[in-house]
Amino acid sequence: MNDLSNAPGRSGYIKPYMALALQPQMRGAHRREDIMLNIEHITELMHAAVWLCGIDLPVRLMALPEGALQGFTDEIFDWDHEEYVDKLAMDLPGPESRALGALAREFKAWIIAQAKVTHPEFPKRFFNCGFIFGPDGEIIHKHYKLQVFAREHSTVPHDVWDQWTQLYGTGLDAFYPVAQTDIGNIGINICMEGSFPETSRGLAMNGAEIIYRPSYPEPYVANGIWEVQNRARAIDNTCFVIAPNPGSYLTLPDGKYPIDAFGGNSMIVDYQGRVVSNHKAGGNSSWAGGVLDVEALREYRAESLWGNWMKDLRTEQYRLIYDEPIYPKNVYLDHGPVKHADKDRLFRESVERLQQRGIWRRPTPVGTGTPEKV
Repeated sequence: MNDLSNAPGRSGYIKPYMALALQPQMRGAHRREDIMLNIEHITELMHAAVWLCGIDLPVRLMALPEGALQGFTDEIFDWDHEEYVDKLAMDLPGPESRALGALAREFKAWIIAQAKVTHPEFPKRFFNCGFIFGPDGEIIHKHYKLQVFAREHSTVPHDVWDQWTQLYGTGLDAFYPVAQTDIGNIGINICMEGSFPETSRGLAMNGAEIIYRPSYPEPYVANGIWEVQNRARAIDNTCFVIAPNPGSYLTLPDGKYPIDAFGGNSMIVDYQGRVVSNHKAGGNSSWAGGVLDVEALREYRAESLWGNWMKDLRTEQYRLIYDEPIYPKNVYLDHGPVKHADKDRLFRESVERLQQRGIWRRPTPVGTGTPEKV
């Protein structure tokens, strides 16, 4: 684990400040030029949110949901991976990120965003990337998504494990990097990553105090899974969680009929799992705003003998859980991620693997009363 004892943002006192989980309407981009339509809307939304919420305390952190820039075009339309690279994947830096950087400078705030981006070490591939702008408008941090939704086409580090670890090693920074800032240490945990406790734990073990966890679709917002996961990740790691979710979604850039595919519920959760703010209305362009007190978090971690769970970890006994692999690594070393039907087969093979090991029992065949043999 990195030594963060003298890191920026840990030595100086941090005053409480306002954070915003923005909930914009988004248009599904089909060309790079379409991304600027979403940035125009984000700009208007930021001005409204800062104008209102800055009355309370200074707004120092704003977070955009996954999909806010490009939508989810590759997933909905099952695009070929390389076609997406050619037509829509963003470069970092690039014109789109420079437009967001200008907003960070204007508001003198940190902005967290997400996009599907190219990678200099992996030609003809795109990765799902979360990134942070400092108040000077420069990108100060990147995180590449580690777990993907069954319909997502992004490459993840595990898909190219051998090459990724050769480039970046196998330490926490290779998979769970954390930005050390003047408003606290920030880690990124995108959508499906938040469904796995391990991803947030990796960030927390690398010093995260604030975890950005954007976007989850219906019906998993309305049935409560989104909130349960966000609150659990905050409790598990004694962290703040800032969780923006999209407003309505137009699947085409010139679409006329917005769909509430995500259910809103943008939220901010504190380090004891309490919901500080939750914009429950789905489909609307709005935000959840709440106060982050990082010094109170640090005091609680230092003094509590109850809710700061990480101090109690007996790590040797947990390593046993992951001795045998489940989902295969290196599946896309030689080619990009495949379309939905072929990817579904990979997931089905993982289910079969769990059943063969006796970890999961197979369903009992209807009418037999006895389980199928393993």
